[in-house]
This record gives sequence, structure tokens and C-alpha cells, in this order.
Amino acid sequence: MNNRSEVERLEGCAVRLVDPERVTDVRARMPAENDVVDTADVFGLLADPGRLRLLVALLDGELCVCDLAAVSGLSESSTSHALRLLRAHRVVSVRRRGRVAYYRLDDAHVRMLLDLAFAHTEHTDAIHPEGRCRGDDDGQLRS
Repeated sequence: MNNRSEVERLEGCAVRLVDPERVTDVRARMPAENDVVDTADVFGLLADPGRLRLLVALLDGELCVCDLAAVSGLSESSTSHALRLLRAHRVVSVRRRGRVAYYRLDDAHVRMLLDLAFAHTEHTDAIHPEGRCRGDDDGQLRS
């Protein structure tokens, strides 16, 4: 690490840089702003428990709106609305058979995101004290 400190002006604000070379390298690797925004939108879609339940239901293959509503506990209207959002962001795709629409995960990347997110959650529940209920002195995790 560089021992010298530098000051850079960003949007009228002085920012202290401890390692300016590393800052330059990281900035060069930073994705384009529109890519960051689009990725944040996908994570926002995954942040809703109802939509997340729909996606988990689709891990085993395609389902119609009625079956997805029954599995997720959402109304058919809410399920359709959530699926429209997910489809617009290419998280799910649809196949129509007559009047029935069958939804599925759009690609393997979506499955990978879900698998990683749940693995991370299980991992952090096991090691983070924030997962404990307040007032528990035995150190055990509670759901």
C-alpha cells in the first residue's frame, strides 16, 4: 500500500486518496453506468419476497400463472403483474399453449443468481450474530 496520501477533487468535494494507483485501476474496471443501473434493477426485482417465491417455484421447470399463484400465495392478478415485470427484465420467459401461459426461468444465469443468493443467505445466517433474536444469550440462531 502506498504511504502517501493524495487529494482529488470530485464534483466540488475534496476526496482523500490513500492509494491513487489502485483507485485508477478500479475505476478502469468499473462497468458502464447503464450496466450498473440495469444490474441494480435485477437485484431490485429479486428483493421482493413474492417475486422471489415465483422464481424459486420455477427452479423445477415451467408453471402456468394459476399454479404459480397457488405455490407463491399471491393472487392471480399479483402473480401476472409480477411475471410481467420479470419478463420485461428477461428474468423469465413465456410459452403459450392455447389460452394458457407457461412461465420458466429465462436462462441458466437466473438459476445461478438464485442458487448463489440462497447459498450466501445460508452461509451468513450461520456466521453472523445479527441473525440471532435479541435477548438470546445462548448464541443459537433462531428463525
